[in-house]
Amino acid sequence: MQLTRFTDLGLRVIMRLAVSPGGGGLTTSQVADAMAIPYTHTTKVVLRLRELGMVEARRGRGGGLTITDRARVTSIGWLARELEGDGEVVVCEGTTPCPLRSACRLRGALRRAQNAFYESLDGVTVEDLVSAPDTVSMLALSARPSD
Repeated sequence: MQLTRFTDLGLRVIMRLAVSPGGGGLTTSQVADAMAIPYTHTTKVVLRLRELGMVEARRGRGGGLTITDRARVTSIGWLARELEGDGEVVVCEGTTPCPLRSACRLRGALRRAQNAFYESLDGVTVEDLVSAPDTVSMLALSARPSD
């Protein structure tokens, strides 16, 4: 199973904020630069993470993005489901419906595989992914090289 780029970016942004001293305090622009992600993409991801209660955003002096306590204990499976949405692995209907759809078992098999994929991530939290000794390594990896 392959995650969308949006979900990948969402997971990376939340992990980056989790390893920041104090859980964040970075601006969206700083996160985008540190992660080498386009600013517009980062903005969309941060907005969705805010909607999900994973990130708090404060404006002004001393503001920035901060990971919430809830986000630290959130299941990666739950977060991936929320960021991915309810889409099917394959689309059998649509503008050109598949002629096999009435007798095909592939859609059900792929849905079960998708559920198994998410379930395998349900026992992993954001905190599990960023706990020591990985914290220092993750901060170093996210630093953008100088030009």
